[in-house]
Amino acid sequence: MAIFEKYQDDLTAGKKVVLGVQHAFTMFGATILVPILTGLDISVALFMAGIGTLFFHLVTSGKVPVFLGSSFAFIAPIAAVGGIYGLPYAQGGIVIAGLVYLILALLVYIFGPDRIISFFPPVVTGPIIIIIGLTLAPVAIGGASENWLLAFASFAIVAAVAVFTRGFIQVLPVLCGLVGGYLIAFFTGNVDFTPVINADWIGIPAFTVAKFNLNAIMIVAPVAIVTMIEHIGDVIAISATCNKDFIKSPGLPRTLLGDGIATSISAMLGGPANTTYSENTGVLALTRQYNPVVMRIAACFAILLGVIPKLSAIIATIPGAVIGGISIVLFGMIAAVGARTLVENRVDFKKSRNLLIAAVVLVLGLGGAELPINVGSFSITISSLALAAIVGIILNKALPEKMKRFG
Repeated sequence: MAIFEKYQDDLTAGKKVVLGVQHAFTMFGATILVPILTGLDISVALFMAGIGTLFFHLVTSGKVPVFLGSSFAFIAPIAAVGGIYGLPYAQGGIVIAGLVYLILALLVYIFGPDRIISFFPPVVTGPIIIIIGLTLAPVAIGGASENWLLAFASFAIVAAVAVFTRGFIQVLPVLCGLVGGYLIAFFTGNVDFTPVINADWIGIPAFTVAKFNLNAIMIVAPVAIVTMIEHIGDVIAISATCNKDFIKSPGLPRTLLGDGIATSISAMLGGPANTTYSENTGVLALTRQYNPVVMRIAACFAILLGVIPKLSAIIATIPGAVIGGISIVLFGMIAAVGARTLVENRVDFKKSRNLLIAAVVLVLGLGGAELPINVGSFSITISSLALAAIVGIILNKALPEKMKRFG
């Protein structure tokens, strides 16, 4: 029996490699930001992102076009535990957090995905997908504001390639935008090659073994409650993007299992928690190329970046404005997929319940509403996205279907 399900398309091996490199470029900035902010090793983060992605594809029979990168949800607890006990103990907390995914995966397996997905109707998932895209908007604008001319040039190249070209080049708008923006930055003196000169050609990532402490675990592991909700939202978003129901095939238990164990493996060797990457979902929406093989190629390239510092240093010299200009398109595409979910499922906004649910979800998610929970030494902050999802789920179940219509 084949390990990975065959995906029918007309792409040659060379074209798949180019698309894979495009996805690797897309995930790079966000993936290395987490170790930069927490003190974890950048090479380890890249290496384990690649390993984690390949493991996820193994668990899900290679059906889901997903790339797993560094999770931002764990930044605060990693910093807190790292300052008190040391980073290896923060890694131990992440290992346990990954294993928490197995509990939810088992529950979904026992009770069935339909019962879980009944909590995520289009009136809830549509706004959540919109939030996923728009909450990343400040990141795009922040990068673009470093140099608006570079950002606009990169954005223009992406738009021109996506709209006006034909054939294979049309599915490479991000790569063309990166290369074109980088060349413009080079000729205008906005590229610093010092990191490339100083970087080694070959280097073994500085792996560290996780250590375990109950107090550290209680600080870090509960974050899994938040990231599991985000995982379900991301899988629904990817399903909507690809027009395939990945909740049922390969199944939500498998995607949870793949994400959770990939996180535990990463943290055991010194990497951050892994999560499905919205940046890469944006590329899927933009290019409409959904072959999971492309993501596995991107994973292999991430592993190469982890062991060849010179390559990662070259990518690191891409100006933030270039990335920002391209991200304006990518993150907007994710939000557009959310709007499409509402339209295609014909969500009736003349119904007051639907209007109320969508309104509350959008305001909580986009307004940055976070809910800190502190009980003794136990501390967790529910992110705005997770809080919006929880409130939306509750309202969907609590409000009756036959409420009076507005208008």
